[in-house]
This record gives sequence, C-alpha cells and structure tokens, in this order.
Amino acid sequence: MDSRLTSLMLETPPERDPRSFADAEAAVSYLEELYTEACSFLAEKFSMIARGEKPAARYRAYYPEIRVVTTSHAAMDSRLSFGHVAGPGEYSTTITRPDLFRNYLKQQITQIVRNHGVRVQIGASQTPMPVHFAVANDENITVPQEGAMAFPLRDVFDVPDLSTTHDDIVNGFGYLHEDGSSALAPFTAQRIDYSLARLSHYTATDASHFQNHVLFTNYQFYVSEFEAYARKMLADPESGYTSFVSTGNIEITDPETIIPPTGKMPQMPTYHLKRADGGGITLVNIGVGPSNAKTATDHIAVLRPHAWIMVGHCAGLRNSQRLGDFVLAHAYLREDHVLDDDLPVWVPIPALAEIQTSLEDAVEQITELEGYELKRIMRTGTVATIDNRNWELRDQSGPVQRLSQSRAIGLDMESATIAANGFRFRVPYGTLLCVSDKPLHGELKLPGMASEFYKSQVSRHLLIGIRAMELLREMPIERIHSRKLRSFEETAFL
Repeated sequence: MDSRLTSLMLETPPERDPRSFADAEAAVSYLEELYTEACSFLAEKFSMIARGEKPAARYRAYYPEIRVVTTSHAAMDSRLSFGHVAGPGEYSTTITRPDLFRNYLKQQITQIVRNHGVRVQIGASQTPMPVHFAVANDENITVPQEGAMAFPLRDVFDVPDLSTTHDDIVNGFGYLHEDGSSALAPFTAQRIDYSLARLSHYTATDASHFQNHVLFTNYQFYVSEFEAYARKMLADPESGYTSFVSTGNIEITDPETIIPPTGKMPQMPTYHLKRADGGGITLVNIGVGPSNAKTATDHIAVLRPHAWIMVGHCAGLRNSQRLGDFVLAHAYLREDHVLDDDLPVWVPIPALAEIQTSLEDAVEQITELEGYELKRIMRTGTVATIDNRNWELRDQSGPVQRLSQSRAIGLDMESATIAANGFRFRVPYGTLLCVSDKPLHGELKLPGMASEFYKSQVSRHLLIGIRAMELLREMPIERIHSRKLRSFEETAFL
C-alpha cells in the first residue's frame, strides 16, 4: 500500500450555502442540485482513478439534508397521522435520490410548512456519501470489490458503513442524529441507498418502476395472471395504465409485444403495471418462507408505498373449508421468528379497516356474492404464520392445540411477516389467502387433487387483490395511512 494515501488532503465539491424554503417544489429542486453535484464529483474522481491516475487527495461528498426548527407546539388536526413533529425542537433527515422521491418529498415538505408555519432548510449534511451509491445509476461505472484496485478503496473514498445503516428510527429506539437533531423521516439516506441496491439485486427491476400499491404472492401462477391482466389494461386507453415492466427492466406499452424469456430468474421476480402518477400495482413473487417475506418488505419499505397486501396460498384448518375458499386475515399468530428482535411477539398487529373493507368489497365485486352468501367462500379470522414448512410431520398435538387455542383458520409461511413488517414500517397491510390444502383433514397439496372450484377461485384471486388496490387508490392518502401505525413520538414524514 502506498503510505502517502494515509495522509492525503480532503477534497470536496465547492461548498454551497444552505437555503430556506416555504415552497416544496423549489426545496426539492435544490435538493436535486446538491445531490447531482455530489454524485458527479465522486463519479468524476472515481473515473479519473479508474483510468490509472494516482489519487491526489481523499475525495468526499455529502448527502443533502432537510432541516426543520420549530419553537412551539402547533395545534394539529388530530385526524392526521403524519405531517407534524412531536414538539419544539430541531429535526433533520439526509436525502438520496430526490429524483426518485420527488413526489413524496413534495408531499411531506408541504405538510410540514403548512402545519407548523415554518420554512425548511436545505443544505449539505455531515454524512458522507459512499462512492458505490453515488455511481449506482451510471451504467458506465462499476465500483470493484475491495482489493481489486491498486490501493484500498476506503483510503480514498467513503464506502458503505453498516454501523450507521440500521432501523433504529422505525424500531422506536429514541434515535438522535450525531448533531443532536431528531429524526424527520423514518430512514436515513444511506439506509435507503442500501435498500435500493438490494431491490435491484433481488427483483431484477429498477426501483423507479415500483408502484405505490404492492401485491405479494408465493405462487408463480399469479405472475401469468398478472401479465394477462396488464395486457388487457394496456389495450384499454381508458384504464389509466401506461406500461408493464417485467424482470430485467423490460417495459412494454403495446399489449401485443412479446416479452423475451429471462435467462436467469432473480430470487424474487417482480412485475409492475404502471400509471403516470405511480399509482399502479407492483407484484412480487417472494417465493416460500418468512425470510424472503422479511427481505422483500425490509427493502420495499423505503419506497414508502401506500399499501401492501399478501395474496398467496394457505392451509385451511377447518373442516368446513373447501380448497379454493378465501381467508381474510383479521389477526396473526406469529411463529415465523424472523422479526423477534425487531418487533417482539407480544406486540399486537391490528387489522386496518381501510384495507379490510377494500378486500371484502373486492371479493364481492369479483365473485358477485354478497352478505350471507359470501360466507360460503370466505372466512375472516386468525392466520398463523410458521417457519417450518413441514410442521405437519411433527407430533401434531402441540401445534394443533396452539392453532385451536388461537382460533386460527389458515396457516402459511409469509402473511404475518408481511403484516408485522408493515406495522413496523408504517406501511398499511392486509392479507387475503386462498386455501390450497387441508393437512389436518387429509387433503394434501398433491398433483391432481385440485378441484375445478379451486382452479376457478385461483384465477379470480389475483383479480380480487388488484381490485382491492384500485379501491385503495381512490381513497385520500390521509385516510389510508392509519393512526394505528403511529407510535408516541413519530417522524413527521410518512
């Protein structure tokens, strides 16, 4: 290693003065200026060194930030669950990708300015931007792994720091920034950048394609149904949908366009039916297991979706259920264990009225059943989520007793994880499952055992999830984001 690298002078972009704004559009535009300058500076310096030039300095750029100072308690509209701070003080958050989050940032800044009668200050933060994230959107630049260059990368540039990339804010640990200011938003810039990179890896689609309404499934069949629905919508100029995106960022606007097969499928194939305002629908096939469910929601949460809903398969636990019946979860028995350190099992996960009514209304509209007749194909009750896919091979006396005591009507491996992480991240959540087997009654998930009723219900299941999301899209954002999800001292930003 070149010993001179340890004593290099620090070089940064030209310093820009902080500015205060009462107009959200102007504030976000200045955030974009600062962010672009920081990224361009790091990209230029890294490209220079990648061409073989020796580093003449240590290069550093900083994330931009939003800072708010309030001096009094504001008289808030008690119906609002966001858009205001807990009390007098200084609040801040670092910002990344203001281009991606433009609408979100405008909404949140507008709420703060209006509710507190203050201006927001936009300037450079004291948080260095890792070079990996600064060049992430430049296809011509790739940061190699540590040791691939002639010098240690971290001696010349800042690299991701996992010690400061955490969920202390959303986990309610009383997080304060290093300068003593309180958190203004649920995620720091570096935490968001980390998740944006992970999303690209796991889903094989860019974060810019994700829509505000996210469906999760654990069955590949739903992907085919989703693509068929998307093509139908693209053929209808009145639908409001503008394009369909498949894995590999393949985007089509013509319903007749053939999508070439993907050579290597990602771990969580993801598809997007887009609208110009981001109000479309994203479908994520998370596969099987609570670990996948946690991974997907950990990273999608930074995009601040308006709702996510699980539409997967489950085991029906009651003799009165049939294959193909629907299960609308109104409570969760959590035996998935992947969130035990972040959200203890004694924390209740409440049903959210707006999600529940949208799902029930969607079932009625798609099946054309209502009232008492709806009970023939749908039950509302507790869904148990377990981390052992083959739980039925164990001595059933223990598990069955717990399931009976909990009044559970369905069991799967993902729903409680998705709901619990929605609760943790303040993302409205819900679950509508389809009974695919009845292990307690000898009806196993085996080839040839599915009835015609089951097959027809499965084809309708995804349509119900889509319709529920369309109903939610028609609601005001202030109504969807329930106060049930907010703790004693919340961030002002959703």
